[in-house]
Amino acid sequence: MKRDSRVAWVGAALAVAAIVVLLLARVRQRREAASVADTVATGKLASDFALKDLDGHSVSLVSLRGKVVFLNFWATWCAPCLTEMPSMEKLYSAFADRSDFVILAVSQDAKGATVVQPFVRKHGYHFEVLLDPQSKVAESYDVTGVPETFIIDRQGRIVAHHLGAFDWAREDVREALRELLDAKTG
Repeated sequence: MKRDSRVAWVGAALAVAAIVVLLLARVRQRREAASVADTVATGKLASDFALKDLDGHSVSLVSLRGKVVFLNFWATWCAPCLTEMPSMEKLYSAFADRSDFVILAVSQDAKGATVVQPFVRKHGYHFEVLLDPQSKVAESYDVTGVPETFIIDRQGRIVAHHLGAFDWAREDVREALRELLDAKTG
């Protein structure tokens, strides 16, 4: 009987320990998620940056104040990015007549322009491509993977944040962007 009660006691202690470990892990996950949400939450001011485009010109986010900015982080080696980018080109074409709308596709390729330039030419993309080979800007936005997209309003505030590939050419997306552009204040 003594042995059975010891086994039961050890089993109960292990069960309690497992529950505590699971609860601590869940708390840590919530804290990490809250930390990311705090930095990239909608309504927050987007972090300013300056990056080179494929022609070597510097582009800063603050210089685009007054425009709606579609900020996308991607890489040439990212299969979901390859799936998503044609819809970004369609979105770019749909708003080509709007000088107050900008797409910035920020490449995370470590080799920079040497791999990005031929890729962009091959696929015929016309939106602005910027280079972030050390992922410093991606870090400032707490990018967790590519593709990841932020929509920034005229005042420089994040109004939408999307993780993963998406069909940006959808009519509901274009309509939401039209409303944001037509609002003139946000």
